[in-house]
Amino acid sequence: MSAGRIVVSGSSGLIGSALVASLLADGTEVTRLVRRGAAPAADGSGEVEWHPGERELDPEVLAGADAVVNLNGASIGRLPWTRRYRQVLRASRIRPTRTLATAIRRLGADAPHFVSASAVGFYGDRPGERLTEGSGGGGTFLARLCAEWEHEALRAGPAARISLLRTASLLDPGAALKPLIALTRLGLSGPLGTGRQVWPWISLTDEVRAIRRVIDHEMLGPVNLTGPSPASANEIGRELAQRLRRPYLLPAPRWALRLGLGRDAADSLLLSDARVEPEALIGSGFVFAHPTARSAIAAAIAA
Repeated sequence: MSAGRIVVSGSSGLIGSALVASLLADGTEVTRLVRRGAAPAADGSGEVEWHPGERELDPEVLAGADAVVNLNGASIGRLPWTRRYRQVLRASRIRPTRTLATAIRRLGADAPHFVSASAVGFYGDRPGERLTEGSGGGGTFLARLCAEWEHEALRAGPAARISLLRTASLLDPGAALKPLIALTRLGLSGPLGTGRQVWPWISLTDEVRAIRRVIDHEMLGPVNLTGPSPASANEIGRELAQRLRRPYLLPAPRWALRLGLGRDAADSLLLSDARVEPEALIGSGFVFAHPTARSAIAAAIAA
C-alpha cells in the first residue's frame, strides 16, 4: 500500500487517471495539481491550481506528502509531429517538471520522494543491444527530449530522492493500440518498415502497479517500465489482427512512414528498435500481471 498522501500532476491523462483511482481505492490521500480552477473532485481527491511555466509553485503544497508523481506531457501518439507540435511536446514536459523540481529543491531535506515521468524513448534506435537502466541515451528526437526531461527532474537537487519512470508504449485502446486498432479493423495493417524492430511495451495495469512499486519501495534513479518479454512490431501487429480477425498484409515502407508522419515521429515511434529490459523492477521482486505482449493485448481487447 502506498504512503499517506501523494501529489499527482497530469492526473487527467490515461496513466494519471488510473493511478489516482488505484491510490484512492486503497485509502491513500491524493492531491491533484490542476491548471483550471481547483474544486472538490467527485472521486474524493483534493485539487490545487498551478501554472507551470508561468509562476512558481508554493512548496507548501508539496510539504508533508510522501511522494510527488509528475505525469505531465502532451501525447506522443498525436501525429504528425509538426514543428509546432514538437515544441508542444517539449514545453508540456519541461515546464511542469522544472516547476516541481524547483519547489522540491526549496523544501530541502524535508522534500517528498519525486517520481518523474520519462520514456523508454530515452534509448533511441539501438538494434541488437540489450538496454537496461544503466545504458546511455540515444540520438532520436524523442531520446534527446527524454534526456532533457530527466535533466529537469534532477534539478530538484543532489539531496532529493528522485525516480525517473522510463515508460514503454502502453498496449491499451487509449494509447498505442488506438491507431493500430483503427487500421486493423479497416484491413490496412501490416509490417511497418521491416516489422522486425523490437517495440518496448507494457499494459496499463502493470504501468500503474509498477509506479506504485517505485513509490512503495522508494526505487531511486531510472526505472524501466516495460514488459519482461520482448516483442517485435510484427508480433504485436499480428496478435492484434488475430484478435480482431482481420488480415495483417499491407506493408508500410520506411520511406512512406517518414513521408507521412515526418522523420522524427517515424524514427522515434514506429521504426525504432530497442530491446529495453525492466532490470530494476524484476530485481525488486515485481511480478507482471501481463508478462507477454500477447496477454497484454488480450486483456486490452477484452476490456
